[in-house]
Amino acid sequence: MFVVNVDWFFMSHRLPIALEAMRQGYEVHIATGITDQKEAMEKLGLIVHPIALDRGKANPYQTLRTFWQIFTVFKKTKPDIVHLVTIKPVLLGGIAARLANIRGVVAAISGLGYVFLDSGLLSRIRRSIVSNLYRFVFQQPNIKVIFQNADDLNELAKLTGLKTSQTVMIRGSGVDLNFFRHGPLPQGTPIVLMAARLLADKGVREFVGAARSLSGKARFCLVGDIDLANPSSIKGDEISKWVTEGVIEYWGQRDDMDKILATAYIVVLPSYREGLPKILLEAAAVGRPVVTTNVPGCRDAIEADSTGLLVPPRTVSPLADAIEYLLTDKARCAEFGNAARALAEREFNIEKVVARHLNIYSHL
Repeated sequence: MFVVNVDWFFMSHRLPIALEAMRQGYEVHIATGITDQKEAMEKLGLIVHPIALDRGKANPYQTLRTFWQIFTVFKKTKPDIVHLVTIKPVLLGGIAARLANIRGVVAAISGLGYVFLDSGLLSRIRRSIVSNLYRFVFQQPNIKVIFQNADDLNELAKLTGLKTSQTVMIRGSGVDLNFFRHGPLPQGTPIVLMAARLLADKGVREFVGAARSLSGKARFCLVGDIDLANPSSIKGDEISKWVTEGVIEYWGQRDDMDKILATAYIVVLPSYREGLPKILLEAAAVGRPVVTTNVPGCRDAIEADSTGLLVPPRTVSPLADAIEYLLTDKARCAEFGNAARALAEREFNIEKVVARHLNIYSHL
């Protein structure tokens, strides 16, 4: 049984694993918040259990309700293995798994979230609470904890006493190299693309600042959905203002990222911290140079000065300078793009990622 915040995230990030598990004889369930993907999941043979998983700030009543729903589903279905994806499912599902005596647990840490980014007294209190919850979850006797980068692993191990034998490093959720095909850099006015959830801590405002300083040198295009459930969400009126000013183009949420990436000249992600961002894996597969930040997760998705450039987080000028450097050197962009595709083939192939997950299930 997968436990995931919301159905669309499961479909975009974990579906190939579920399909291969079914091919290998597993009965696969998913407990998740539902938007519009329930019918699609059921048509694929998944057994769906809708739960109310709020991704916003913690509300004690809602948190207890969600925990009880997860615990009830576990007791009813008695899964052999639960695969918990992202922070709330790992914490609430991990506690429920211990109380329900689940035989095997996979906890996927795809980033540490805003709790570990914020500063101040309240944030330190939250971090202490979350760290203690992680410690309780990781005391599960038969658990494997999947990390996407070494920084997250080292930080949580230090805070919780997690043992090396309990951990696995898998660099991201993989990319389908047959779907995201390597192609040449496009002709015409270059497109500098940022594709992400529209959150402040993804570096959206830094991207807009760079676009403003490089006005007329490229088309700066923003792709992604407004995520009001997240405390860091950018509001629609702010995006509309940028578009009206002519600083950026806003293309909204897109389901054809293979085609979108093919139009891009450079892909940018100025995030403050990540697990291992899927958009950078997809950009590598398509053969696009990247400008991203020198932070956990982002730096792990590229080879610095070979497939892309690293800049400091939360700053505009270095970001703009790096973008401008690539815009003025087409040969370097092509070189980075070719090296990026080679990296994707070597490290991010979805088939290898799926196989490693199925090995974990077999081991548990």
